[in-house]
Amino acid sequence: MNTLRNKVQLIGNLGNKPEIITLDSGKKLAKFSIATNETYKNAQGEKVTETQWHNIVAWNKTAEIAAQYLEKGREIAIEGKLTSRSYEDVNGVKKYITEIVVSEMLLLGNK
Repeated sequence: MNTLRNKVQLIGNLGNKPEIITLDSGKKLAKFSIATNETYKNAQGEKVTETQWHNIVAWNKTAEIAAQYLEKGREIAIEGKLTSRSYEDVNGVKKYITEIVVSEMLLLGNK
């Protein structure tokens, strides 16, 4: 049952091409976002689509694959864990961010 803790699986479309950062240590980091859609009918019977945006982080080999193959609009499936962190912006305001750190990534659909 321990393998079920803090596990996220999403299928969605890329909002932009991944931002690739090479750290001083030589590690690669890819940052991108994906959109997931949920469709339902409201009380008036109208079809409503809600879009949720998810911040995604990939490291090392997964980051290299993301840099090579991911393009805006591409459909992908990801599996990873949910992480939260905080930082101070340039004005000294504390900001909070929730991200999904990718452990597995699957390219879906056509190129």
